[in-house]
Amino acid sequence: MISGFRLMWMMVMFDLPVVEKKDRKTASRFRKLLLDEGFDMFQFSVYMKFCGTRERTTKYVNTIKDKAPSNGKVSILFFTDKQFGNIINIFNRERYELPKRSEQYVLFEDILTEN
Repeated sequence: MISGFRLMWMMVMFDLPVVEKKDRKTASRFRKLLLDEGFDMFQFSVYMKFCGTRERTTKYVNTIKDKAPSNGKVSILFFTDKQFGNIINIFNRERYELPKRSEQYVLFEDILTEN
């Protein structure tokens, strides 16, 4: 079994202008890019993806850098699976737990443990 301290998640957060119609279209296109790359929406402008290892994040970082809108702010964070498990979520003043494992995570873990 691979340690939760080595398994890596990626989070992309962005703040893009949406006042003009062309800006809304650009922001929507960027959100669609993240979904197409396998990210899941965590909040409206926060997307997450389980990548397995830090080395596997490089291609996603390069794609995001190449496709990021010319105006607005995009931030990319990395954290381990252990850190991901410590996220505290509150919805309507009630704490709720994230699913322990997404389908993507289970599939990827199976691939890693087969080798």
